[in-house]
Amino acid sequence: MSDNTKMKPRLLVVEDDYENQKFLQIFLKRKFDLEICDSSDTFYEKLKQNEFNIILMDISLRGKKDGLQLTREIREMDEYKNLPVVGLSAHAFQRDKDNAYNAGVDVFLTKPVQNDVLMDTLIKTLEQKSGIKVD
Repeated sequence: MSDNTKMKPRLLVVEDDYENQKFLQIFLKRKFDLEICDSSDTFYEKLKQNEFNIILMDISLRGKKDGLQLTREIREMDEYKNLPVVGLSAHAFQRDKDNAYNAGVDVFLTKPVQNDVLMDTLIKTLEQKSGIKVD
């Protein structure tokens, strides 16, 4: 595809709740070409298989690592250290926000989040951090 104006930005959604995955897929596919993973194992598989423009990272994940740990790890990797990450969590305490920002998220949102706020935040973060315009 040589015509970049037709390509949607690639979004990796890291979310372990199946219902949330289905909703996010339906809602976000209008503006993004997206992949979904549900754990640290599948997260690294997806990163190796694809090039992403932005990540929507659930903070609470089942398994060995949570979204904070995954964010810290990619911030230490040269190829991903500038990749925009929007953190999403049901935990809304100030310490949760502080922990997310300290881990390296660019923006922190709490669940439940309004659809338009989520979409606007992803688009604005992508445009500000990467200069990629979303149609």
